[in-house]
Amino acid sequence: MPTNSPRAVFVTRESDYELLLARHATREQARFFLETRGQRIETLEDRDRQLHDALKQARLAVPDDWRQAHVRRPDLDRFLFGPEDVIVPVGQDGLVANVAKYLASQPVLGVNPSPDLYDGILVRVPVRRLADLLRAAAAEQAPIERRTMVEARLDTGERLLALNEVFVGHRSHQSARYSIEVGGGHEDHSSSGLIVASGTGATGWARSIMESMGTHLPLAPEERAVAYFVREPFPSIATGTSLRAGKLAGEPIEITSRMNDGGVIFADGMEQDFLVFDWGRRVSVAPAAHALQLVTG
Repeated sequence: MPTNSPRAVFVTRESDYELLLARHATREQARFFLETRGQRIETLEDRDRQLHDALKQARLAVPDDWRQAHVRRPDLDRFLFGPEDVIVPVGQDGLVANVAKYLASQPVLGVNPSPDLYDGILVRVPVRRLADLLRAAAAEQAPIERRTMVEARLDTGERLLALNEVFVGHRSHQSARYSIEVGGGHEDHSSSGLIVASGTGATGWARSIMESMGTHLPLAPEERAVAYFVREPFPSIATGTSLRAGKLAGEPIEITSRMNDGGVIFADGMEQDFLVFDWGRRVSVAPAAHALQLVTG
């Protein structure tokens, strides 16, 4: 059991306004850039203000005897999370996926600063309920969804975790060559890569792939299973297309690279955080051993 007092760790990413200022140096230059294209900087300023107001209110909801920390998305891979932490992403749903792979069993309470902009599938805790839910989460009494995650493990021992999906393919999204083994079957592929998605990810990228394929694989967020989808497999003398999609519960999918250069594996759309997947490397992808502990609010 943790001996330290609980710590609320707030997670945010740069707003569009902050990113625009970083690119153009001053507000006036950013305003000029947008206005010459028929856009208004005030819209981005309002969104930025909403984010910081929500963060301020959320931090005020933390019990007085708790500790606090604030980490930005680019710094997540360098931040040390503790077992006594309660994680509070303030932003869009994707921010929960960004932080999930760095956690063990810490509870996550997502706060939506702009309900008119973000769907709130994963960030669903109202600020007015945050104080009560923080205490309940620290006492392991909060309502929890245990959302299945995806794990990709290379034969080198390296691994990646994802809340939505793992992508295996070429870094330029050009033709990826590999072989797969799943369900007793084996096939060589040339495709636009493949993804392995959780039930959470089945509502995003995987959903668009299923619609384009005209197929449907039911997958619940808490179901201990994942599904794989091959993107645009190309039939030839050396490559097949029969192993295009399937559900994985009791066994992984094994993928061996046939790419001399440019093969990558990345998680949840974070292309800059990748594992090299060049010729001969082998990766096993399956449901992860632990799940995201999402407080439902």
